[in-house]
Amino acid sequence: MKSLARSLSKSHVGAGLLAGFFLVLLTYFTMSEQFAIRAPNLFSQPSTEHEVISTPSAQDVEQGSKDTVEEIDAGRNEQEPKSDKFKKEEEIKEEEKTSKSSKNTQQLGGGNDKSNQSVELKPICDTSNPRCDVCDVTGDARILGSHSTVLYVPPPEITNPEPQEWKIRVQSRKYLPWIKFVTIKSLRGPFEAPPCTVRHDVPAVVFALGGLIGNVWHDFSDVIVPLYLTSRRFNGEVQFLITDLRPWWVEKYSVILKKLSRYEIIDFDSDKEFRCYPRALVGLRSHRDFGILPDLPPEGYTMLDFRLFIREAYSLPKDVPISYRDKPEKKPRLMLINRGKTRRLLNVEEVAKSAEELGFEVMVIEPKRDLNVTEFAKAVDSCDALMGVHGAGLTNIVFLRTNATLIQVVPYGKLESMAEGFYSWPAREMKLRDVEYSIGAEETTLLEKFGRDHPVIKDPDSIHNSGWQKVAEFYMFNQDVKLNVTRFAPTLLKALELLRK
Repeated sequence: MKSLARSLSKSHVGAGLLAGFFLVLLTYFTMSEQFAIRAPNLFSQPSTEHEVISTPSAQDVEQGSKDTVEEIDAGRNEQEPKSDKFKKEEEIKEEEKTSKSSKNTQQLGGGNDKSNQSVELKPICDTSNPRCDVCDVTGDARILGSHSTVLYVPPPEITNPEPQEWKIRVQSRKYLPWIKFVTIKSLRGPFEAPPCTVRHDVPAVVFALGGLIGNVWHDFSDVIVPLYLTSRRFNGEVQFLITDLRPWWVEKYSVILKKLSRYEIIDFDSDKEFRCYPRALVGLRSHRDFGILPDLPPEGYTMLDFRLFIREAYSLPKDVPISYRDKPEKKPRLMLINRGKTRRLLNVEEVAKSAEELGFEVMVIEPKRDLNVTEFAKAVDSCDALMGVHGAGLTNIVFLRTNATLIQVVPYGKLESMAEGFYSWPAREMKLRDVEYSIGAEETTLLEKFGRDHPVIKDPDSIHNSGWQKVAEFYMFNQDVKLNVTRFAPTLLKALELLRK
């Protein structure tokens, strides 16, 4: 019995040991299966939140970005097959993301939690104005003047899938074919942008000279007033880049340019730097000929604001409104503009004498192209009225004081609407007074040249119906004026009456 007991005891111990051994093995394989499969995937699976992708070149993006994305997706599929349920959730998310996108949005992206957001695209350039084109590039503007190019660089988190390009004439008369073009391009992203060689912390304004400059009215109407509209808001903290630069013009109007900008003017065409600005306005905003409309952008500016700005730029005295109401013994001062080439006032001395007899102190002057604007501005400011035959010299009303009077002699040929639009309307907008005098057929040299029965005299409407070229040929470039001082006297008396109010 003792022998049998020892035998049974040994067999139970062996069985227990054997059972325990098998239990340990079963536990080991169960646990090792879990760790052997899941633990390696925790580190080998790519993370979309933390992966770093090197910035590709523009060519790489255009040619290889699609293949690269497909390869990454394929690799993920091989490493970790997705369940049908997970695939459906992904497809739903992708459909929702796609439905939020449109042709007018930029996709934020790059593997972060903003990947489903979008930013609405805004047009960079406004080409709807029949007078001018203006581009407003805000954020990162990179300018290479020698290539006549301005680039818009989207922020790093934005990808612009549909880059745009504009080519505009950067002056207020965009229909003139000889005004230079500037190209504006929006890039897909920063990876396409050239590096900055010079970085600025103020906005830029890019514009052209050329055009019709050299005529003082076009100087103001086409460039100076539009430049004021475009850049005055920056209060001098803006830099000008000028294409088709004319040094003589910049010198002539340096006082105005320096008042609008405290910075060096850049010769756009010869500049080889890659200049980077926080904002670039390309082109000049214009409302109308020699005028500002307060309701149009940038809203709030007026021709009165402009005249007061000009007075401040040229350090003219405080703008005290003119009134001779309590000074009957004092003669108002009249500047008589004597044109030198076309639409000349042939009896200027007789007209000046008549004005003096009626109660004016008269100053006769013939402005030259190379005149010193600062000195001339002071001379005009010293006068109470400015008179002349319709033409560029009347632009100098910008130097007059409030309530001063413009006396405009309108040449023969039904030019009243032109006289009104170019000078009379702006004068009133600048808080000046205006008087017009339309000459008769007997006061124009056209009568002697063509005779009373010629359409130029007999039927001005037919000349207008023939187009602007004929109007300019006959009425603007081929007539001079000899005023009938008796007929003209009531106009001078009306101007005196306005000054004595």
